[in-house]
Amino acid sequence: MGREIFMRGQNASERLHEFLLLGAQLTPEKPAVVEYHENETGFLSYRQLQDRVAGYAKTLDELGLDIGDRVILEADTSASSIAAFLACSSRGLPFVPISPETPTKRLLSILGTIRPAFYLQADDGRRDGIPEHIGTGRFGGSGVTIERAAAPRVRHRREIVAADPAYVVFTSGTTGRPKGVVMSHRGILAFYRGMLQHGIVGPESRVATTAPLQFDFSLLDIGLALGTGATIAPVPRSLLRWPRRFVKFLRDAEITQVNGAPSIWRPVLRHESAQLAELGDRIRGVLYSGESFPLPEMRQLQELLPEARIVNCYGSTESIAASFTDVPRPLPKDMERMSIGYAHPGAEMMLVDDDGAPVTEQGADGHILLRSSALFTAYWDDPAATGEALVPDPAAPESGQVVFRTGDVATRGEAGELYLVGRADSMVKIRGNRVELGEVERRAAEFAGVAAVSAVLMPRSGADPVLAVFVVLTPEARQEGTFDEMGLCAFCMEDLPGYMAPQEIHVVDELPVTPNGKIDRPALREIGEAAAAARRGTTVTGAPAGAAAPTADRSDRP
Repeated sequence: MGREIFMRGQNASERLHEFLLLGAQLTPEKPAVVEYHENETGFLSYRQLQDRVAGYAKTLDELGLDIGDRVILEADTSASSIAAFLACSSRGLPFVPISPETPTKRLLSILGTIRPAFYLQADDGRRDGIPEHIGTGRFGGSGVTIERAAAPRVRHRREIVAADPAYVVFTSGTTGRPKGVVMSHRGILAFYRGMLQHGIVGPESRVATTAPLQFDFSLLDIGLALGTGATIAPVPRSLLRWPRRFVKFLRDAEITQVNGAPSIWRPVLRHESAQLAELGDRIRGVLYSGESFPLPEMRQLQELLPEARIVNCYGSTESIAASFTDVPRPLPKDMERMSIGYAHPGAEMMLVDDDGAPVTEQGADGHILLRSSALFTAYWDDPAATGEALVPDPAAPESGQVVFRTGDVATRGEAGELYLVGRADSMVKIRGNRVELGEVERRAAEFAGVAAVSAVLMPRSGADPVLAVFVVLTPEARQEGTFDEMGLCAFCMEDLPGYMAPQEIHVVDELPVTPNGKIDRPALREIGEAAAAARRGTTVTGAPAGAAAPTADRSDRP
C-alpha cells in the first residue's frame, strides 16, 4: 500500500484509535506489533490488533463508564497495552499510563488527583491495595477480566469529539506532587501529522521502542510506526539492562529503526560494539530524545551504523516533541553541540527575552515559546500551573491564542536554527525522564534530621549524570550524629520513581547562595566534584575551600 494512500487516510482521522488502526483497513495481515516471549519473537497483525482492541472495548463498554471517565493503565509497552489504550480511546475514556514500578505513595497521589473510574493492569501485574471505590481489572491475550466493577455511573455524553482528552501523562511537578499533562485527540493527531511529514520511517520499517509506556516518548514511537503502517517492536524492560540481550533482540526482531534516550546506547557502545556493527546494514535509523547525545558516543554510533539516519528529537510532554533534526554525517570535527533545528511542520519555535520581546539576532539567548496545534490542553486540576505554561501569544495577545512557555533557553544559529542552552527553571532530564528538582527536594526535606536541602544534577564524564542532594542537618541531628543517609535514600524511593531517587548524598554546613539570594547550584556542583575527586585521590581546580566531604555516596546505584 502506497504511503500517499495511507497518509490520505490518516488525514481523515479525528481520534487517536482511528489514526493508529488505519492499517487494519489497508494492510490487515501485516505485522503491527512484535511480541517477545521467552526469547522468541512473534507478532500481532493489524487485523489481530484491531480484534483485540474490539474485544477489550466491548468489556469496557459493559462497565457503563461515561465519555471522559479516566482509566488507569498500569503496564509496560506491549501489544496488549497498546490494544488497551486504543480500546479506551474508542470509548472516549482518557487513559493514564502508570509504570508497574511506581511507588505506592506516588500512585495514591496520582489516584487522588485524577479520580479514575477504573484501574487496569496487565495479567502479570502485582499491584494490590487499589482503593475500593475504583473498579479493577486485568488484560492480556485472552481479553479483559473484571475483578471489581466500577461504581455505578450515569452516562451524560454520547459523542467522542476531537477536543476531548485522549490521555493524561503524569510528570514530575514543582508543587511536590505529580503533574498531569492532558492531551486531546486533536492535539496528539496534530503532532503525529507534523512528525510523519519528516519521513523518518516507511511502511516496511520495524521500529524498536525502548521508552516505558508512562513516558510520552512511547506514544511518539507508537504513532511513528502505526501511523506509517510500519511495525512497532517494544523492547522488554529486562533486556535493556543487558547490552548483549538488547542487541540480540534487535537482530531477532529484524529491527530497522531504534528509538530511545541516548543512555540506552552507552552500555552497547562500551561492551557490544562488535555485535552492533554486525547490524550496520540493517538498522537504517535512530531517533533519540530526552537528553543530549555526547559527541564522542555519537561519532562511534555513526561508525558502527553507517547506513543509519540519526535524528535528534527535541520537545516536552506538553507537546510530545517540537522538532526533528537530522544529525550531520559525519559530525564536523569542530562541532561542539547539536542543533535542535526548527519546529516540525504545523508548529513554530520562537525566542523571546525576559520581557517577552522577540529575540532575532544570531547568538543571543532567548526563552523558547512553542506555537502549535499540538499543545496540551491543561495540567489536570491545576489552573495556576496551566496559566504559567500556556501564555498569550506575544505577537498577537489580542487574539486569545496561547503558546507554550517551554522553560528552555536557546540561541539562534546562522541559518535561524536553534541550539539548546539549558533550562530556565529547576527541571532536568535523567535517563530521558523529566525531573523537577523541587519535587526531589520537597521529599528529602520531609526526612527526619533535614533542615534544608538542594538537589543538583552532577555531570559524569563518559557516564550518565548523577542526581545528588546536599543536606543541611538540624541542630539536633548534627549534635546526635545519627543522621541516616541510607534511610534518606529509602525514604525518597517510597514516594519517587527510581530515576528520581538521590544517587549521592552530601552533608554540608550550609547551602551556598548567589548575591540575589538563590541557591548557588554551580557552587554545589563544585562541592560534589571536589568530593568525587577526593575519593579518586585527585584534585579539582577551583573547588571552594572547605568543601564538605560527603557522608554518603550512592553513585553505584542503578
